[in-house]
Amino acid sequence: MDETGTPPDDAVEVAAALRLAVGRIARRVRQAHTVGELTLSEASVLSRLDREGADSPGALAETERVRPQAMAATLAGLEERGLVSRRQDPADGRRAVVSVTDTGRKVLADRRSESVQRLAALLDQEFTPTERRQMLALLPLLDRLAERL
Repeated sequence: MDETGTPPDDAVEVAAALRLAVGRIARRVRQAHTVGELTLSEASVLSRLDREGADSPGALAETERVRPQAMAATLAGLEERGLVSRRQDPADGRRAVVSVTDTGRKVLADRRSESVQRLAALLDQEFTPTERRQMLALLPLLDRLAERL
């Protein structure tokens, strides 16, 4: 950063190109899923519950950066399909706690497997072994960037 707090030109250029490329990849992966599957919001909440454990609807809304009403709609859809369950918080009976069900875990695993298989086939067909190693070497940097955003 310079004295005005502006990043150097190369950082701006990398940021702009990275945002475009990552956005395109994310959109294409999402578009490849069949209609009627999880929405992006549902997948995000289900994945978070699987990774981090049960949580309250309010805490989920805050973590996912959505309004409580939007989270309530997302959770209602997941609960209706048996992907999450709701129970009283043992520590505070006034609060509800939501957790992922075994069915929800299976849906997540199937979704991940489908996406990974599709990406792997494309990487195998369209990229050389050297290019795949270059991508692999870049992943720790992308992970670090994601953690700090």
